[in-house]
Amino acid sequence: MSTVAAKTAQTSTRPVASAAEGELLIRHLLEVMDALLGTVEEETALVRAGKLGEAAKLEASKTELSNMYVADTARIRASRHYLDQATPALTAELRKRHDLFRAVLQMNLTVLATAHAVSESIMRGVSSELARKATPQAYGATGHATRPPAASMQPLTLSRVL
Repeated sequence: MSTVAAKTAQTSTRPVASAAEGELLIRHLLEVMDALLGTVEEETALVRAGKLGEAAKLEASKTELSNMYVADTARIRASRHYLDQATPALTAELRKRHDLFRAVLQMNLTVLATAHAVSESIMRGVSSELARKATPQAYGATGHATRPPAASMQPLTLSRVL
């Protein structure tokens, strides 16, 4: 690990030194969570609407916000006992908002998993249909049409530029 990376990692997990610093940290995390929730909700809506290209454009913003979220939560975790005593009302609000945050993330993950499953199912269907058309139509010993062998299935090429 480089010295810059080590210094950044050490700073990001350094416990807070005062109640004011803790309050600023918690308020910053709440702002980051609000921004991340907005981005995740927008992504969820776009994926539900089938606008995957537009949803993919949110990746950079979502990554930056996620990195800030991880850094802030690491510092809060390192200072949790001190913050519980110094700012009990603010830490209670943070816990409450974090529960909402988890629920929205769970919904987002469900939508993304559904979109992934549907996409995979479509691709498998296309692949099977292409393999079926590429193999000769013949009848087996039982008098039923034979299925295409697995070896006849070829990989698909997909162009993302339309």
